[in-house]
Amino acid sequence: MNGKRMKLMVILMLLVCVGIAQARIKLVALPERAATVIRLDNPMATLIEEERVLTLQKGLNKVDFSWKGVSIDADSIRLRALDHPDDKVTLLSVSYPPNEAALVWDISSDGDYAETVRISYLLSNIDRLITYKAVADKPETYVDLKSYLVLRNFSGEDFDKARVLLDYGEAFEQGIDHEETKQMLFLKADKVPIIKVWTFDAAKLPWDPEKLENKNVGIPVSYRIVNDTKSGLGEFALWGGKARLFQDDGHESTIFLGEDVTGLVPVGEKTELYIGDSRDIVVTQRKMKDERINLQKNNDEGQ
Repeated sequence: MNGKRMKLMVILMLLVCVGIAQARIKLVALPERAATVIRLDNPMATLIEEERVLTLQKGLNKVDFSWKGVSIDADSIRLRALDHPDDKVTLLSVSYPPNEAALVWDISSDGDYAETVRISYLLSNIDRLITYKAVADKPETYVDLKSYLVLRNFSGEDFDKARVLLDYGEAFEQGIDHEETKQMLFLKADKVPIIKVWTFDAAKLPWDPEKLENKNVGIPVSYRIVNDTKSGLGEFALWGGKARLFQDDGHESTIFLGEDVTGLVPVGEKTELYIGDSRDIVVTQRKMKDERINLQKNNDEGQ
């Protein structure tokens, strides 16, 4: 009897383990993922929100969720029932198996449901860059401005289709696989007015022509752009990023002026994009006089 009972217990344990294994919900490439949102509105972390359909039975359900090979912050994982949230489907507890990239949800259900749930978590190694391209007209009165979103995914997770959100602009649908980088046009503004600015700072630049080979100081030149409605912008703050600047040469082509890195430009504020040095303006500093004030002498020869 003891041998038969032991054999029966082993079989039951194996059946339970098989059942749990079959119920395991993995994070990588699941057909159960109904919808996914990638939120890039925080530059420090990327929030993923996905919807899945869980088959729940009346009573206690154990749902095993694992993410091997995916850079997830385990403490950030949250689950919320969408179809029956009013005490009909309740998350009772969460446990973390030792030495595993996994957790187990204990979910109570008052009936048999195909329940849509929203799972959210912070995902590392998926981020975005913003770049700009500005083409000035030949008289340098305006620029045609384009902004590109560069989406980079090295998280270990593939997204066949996702709704991508920044903190400004329209959301858009985009799929991106692990180890993939994509660039997308995100903003286009034609004929944005510019002001050409020459800036000289003697504390930062050499001023003595004798110390320069061409005997003339180069004056930094920038295009000033204002993020407001008069400029065709002003709907939202502009993220910082690398800007490449070109100019129409008047022969249906462009010349490269330079590149700069701009910081965050809030609505109503301005930014200045450096395009190079100009030697059309001559800067000369002259010492007008030497003056010594509050001069004191020590007459004590012993000191």
